Amino acid sequence: MIDSVGSRVHVRAPGGGAEWEVPFSVLRLATREERDEAGLWPRGTRSRRGCPECPVLELAWRNAAAGGNKLKEATALVALRRHGRVVHMLPGGKA
Repeated sequence: MIDSVGSRVHVRAPGGGAEWEVPFSVLRLATREERDEAGLWPRGTRSRRGCPECPVLELAWRNAAAGGNKLKEATALVALRRHGRVVHMLPGGKA
């Protein structure tokens, strides 16, 4: 997610390029296959297993989704993805 305007968000492909608008309602987590194809979850990266932050962030996202507040859901999803990218994928991450 790049930015939000009303009930829509601006998104961009993982590798960059043009951005476009989509409604919050169509946002979802990418499948493992989609992450592998985009190079976002390369094989051999740090394991999420045992990370104390992952379950907390995932629970926050699931609770926000269940609550029906699309803005809270999108915000929690961004936090979960950012954590995975920074901690589990970037060199020098904490996990």
